[in-house]
Amino acid sequence: MQEAHLRRDSLLLALSSYNSAAARMEQTVLLPSLLRDVPAEQPRAAAAAGDEELGGDLYGDYLMLKAVKSVVESGPVPPEDCKASEDKTSDALLEPDDDPESILRFHLSGLLSIMSQLTQRSQRLTQKYLDIIGIPI
Repeated sequence: MQEAHLRRDSLLLALSSYNSAAARMEQTVLLPSLLRDVPAEQPRAAAAAGDEELGGDLYGDYLMLKAVKSVVESGPVPPEDCKASEDKTSDALLEPDDDPESILRFHLSGLLSIMSQLTQRSQRLTQKYLDIIGIPI
């Protein structure tokens, strides 16, 4: 009900949608090992661009989507715990300028796009698992 008043492109709605899809995925996938060696479906844009990183199996997707859900729920890893790249020049080239509002809009747009992709992947993985175990939706 709370989602009804949020705009379609709201960060809260995107995070809520992903969290719901990932929670449903976790509740549905009782035997994640059934997803081993089942090829992940590549989105057409990634396949056309030759993005090989998305070509793993659904088990790898499942583990990644669970890890992302954990980060969404608990927050990012503290900077001292992650192995961040030392090269900040490539990031600086992508950011619009030093205006905080412009930087926020830039990163928010990217985050919304990523959350939408992750939500769709969670939904596809859940559907594929149900197909594997023979439960129609």
